[in-house]
Amino acid sequence: MTRTLPREGFGGGVVPSFYLAPISYYAQLVREPSVVIDIDEPYSKQTLRNRCYIASPNGPLALTIPVVKFVPYHTPMRDIRISDHGNWRHLHWNALVSSYRRTPFFEYYADDFAPFYEKKWEFLADYNQALQEMVMEQIAPLSQLSPKGEDKIRKDFPLHREGQRGGVPYYQLFSDKNGFMPDLSIVDLLFNLGPESLLYLLQP
Repeated sequence: MTRTLPREGFGGGVVPSFYLAPISYYAQLVREPSVVIDIDEPYSKQTLRNRCYIASPNGPLALTIPVVKFVPYHTPMRDIRISDHGNWRHLHWNALVSSYRRTPFFEYYADDFAPFYEKKWEFLADYNQALQEMVMEQIAPLSQLSPKGEDKIRKDFPLHREGQRGGVPYYQLFSDKNGFMPDLSIVDLLFNLGPESLLYLLQP
């Protein structure tokens, strides 16, 4: 079973389900007309499916969504349930506020993100998809995208941050202290560049 995002304007091919995916992932999404999220692939621990990285004053900070116990390598992504262990919603939201409240566009987007840390979601795949749809609406309104061919090629995105590519530097709040931190979660680009995020994602 796969799940197609319900509007044109997303990237083409088959991609994994990630939590607030890296910038390189969204750079692919804005280039083609449709995307299929693979929720049947086997779930494994410590991947970007339930983890994202944001910029903190002390460098990249991992935010991990706890999940209910599962059978490794045999449970499909669609069946992974979110756990309420550790009050993670409160911790993630506080981390986002603490790290990005002084960025140029955090206040502009905060009301769109806040509900995702207030409402409870049962399945990780549903939560990831809802977040992704909201982010794409902010970054790339349908009228700004140029549709291309409807291929369904598997996009082999690295499942760990260590496998992600670099990127052209852009303004980051803590760059004076930590240097430029490439390919963080899409929230880093959005909160720092705002409406210019699409131009960054479309660059060669």
